[in-house]
Amino acid sequence: MATEIKLPRLGQGMESGTIVKWLKSEGESVEKGEPLYELDTDKVTQEVEADASGVLLKIAIQEGEVPVGQTVAVIGEQGEDVVLEATASGPEEEQQTEGSRGPARDDERERGRQASAEATPAPSGNGAGTRTDGRIKASPLARRIARERGIDLAQLRGTGPEGRIVAEDVERAEAAPAPTPTAAAAPMGDPEVVPLTSVRKTIARRLTEAWTVPVFQLTIDVEMGRAVALREQLVERAGDGAKPTLSDVLTKISASALMKHRTVNAHFGEEGITRFPSANVGIAVAAPQGLVVPVIQRAEVLTIQEIANVRSELVGRARDNKLQRGDLDGGTFTISNLGMFGVAQFIAVLNPPQAAILAVGSVEERPVARGGEIVARPMMTLTLTCDHRTVDGADGARFLEDVKAFLEEPGLAL
Repeated sequence: MATEIKLPRLGQGMESGTIVKWLKSEGESVEKGEPLYELDTDKVTQEVEADASGVLLKIAIQEGEVPVGQTVAVIGEQGEDVVLEATASGPEEEQQTEGSRGPARDDERERGRQASAEATPAPSGNGAGTRTDGRIKASPLARRIARERGIDLAQLRGTGPEGRIVAEDVERAEAAPAPTPTAAAAPMGDPEVVPLTSVRKTIARRLTEAWTVPVFQLTIDVEMGRAVALREQLVERAGDGAKPTLSDVLTKISASALMKHRTVNAHFGEEGITRFPSANVGIAVAAPQGLVVPVIQRAEVLTIQEIANVRSELVGRARDNKLQRGDLDGGTFTISNLGMFGVAQFIAVLNPPQAAILAVGSVEERPVARGGEIVARPMMTLTLTCDHRTVDGADGARFLEDVKAFLEEPGLAL
């Protein structure tokens, strides 16, 4: 019997996801647990595995945003009949998701829509609309929205399969300001409009929320000679494991300090402040899809080498766009390191509901006073941003004081 594959809920609070690409085609064999399609959620783009084995009889939704629980495909035995039931309410055309079709469309309506689509000729000229045999390629929903809002499809550039214009292209065109006519000028190329992914939308929303939080910053300079020497010794002993970095050393040391200062290892919520017994340290990573923060769970009980191994795997998955939601959940504290780019000092934006985030600058030789003399020492600047609703100034200062002490004498933290 055929199995309807429905969009899964991959995390708490997930209401919908965007299908990016199918990894199987209709008619192909599928094994249960085999990657079936790529789904863009508010946190990450990940592969979704098949719920059943058989033949992919029908792809109900080729791409686009889909609510949780809606049927996206059917898997069954070769030759089985596929019958999909309507899953939404409201006017039939508005139910229809880009690329999906259900039995609610009778043959007459289907023929009428095809005729309508084919009856829209592409005007001559240099419009951006993608054409095949002189006609603009656009979805029925995109055509309806364009017709209602008086938008010329010929002037749009489609982002759907094979350049097809979809509803989002029309809505984006309406929101964009009309270009100002100018005198004939040398062509400079078209500006690139990059559609917002779910990850980028989430970044924008969360960072905007962060600016509403009452925060303060504390900055401290740390002498890094012994921490650098420790890292070099660990690299020599790494063997087949990942080579530890200064970020790995800092993750371990921060986790140790968080265990002494649980007011910093906390979340702020409307019902109260949650203080955690373990340090789940998030590492800010610049991935192709945007900034993501994979989490090293229980970093306080891991060795620096174990942290390096976990960090290497997480960063690799982030840059290959293969992170799972579980890799991003449960963070209690975040470290953002821009030192590798030569940035000496910066302020990181808080990652709510976490109470604090640590910004890490580069290690550089600086003149410092030691024993009445000016000497050069490898120094690093750390800046701690705290949510003042959760952390008081003295709490943050004591935490930074311990981080500094542990970095300057790593044996205190190990």
